Amino acid sequence: MSLLKTIDPNPSFAPRENVVAPERLISGNPKLKTWAQDVASNETVHTGVWEATPGVSRSIKGETFEFCHILSGVVELTPDDGEPVIYRAGDSFVMKPGFVGIWKTIETVRKIYVTVTP
Repeated sequence: MSLLKTIDPNPSFAPRENVVAPERLISGNPKLKTWAQDVASNETVHTGVWEATPGVSRSIKGETFEFCHILSGVVELTPDDGEPVIYRAGDSFVMKPGFVGIWKTIETVRKIYVTVTP
């Protein structure tokens, strides 16, 4: 097993398609796609590419740490205890364990993600 993994931002294989869970959906009808590309450390670390069409939902991280790098699109994240922050292509951010807030996809977004769950 190689200890170096390249993440393909435009994977050629079919994604897993999903929608926002009804209890988290605020508005719109966002369609979600995930191209999982790596799992490590006893399945506690996941890496891949994720895409969402416009809509608004609750983001609840629980115990999960998530690093995101925006490849395309625009999102606005508003922590429950904070002000809105807009992220665009080229931006990176981290949602730490315990993050709760609003995820608003303004323009279809594609991101590279790394999640770590204990």
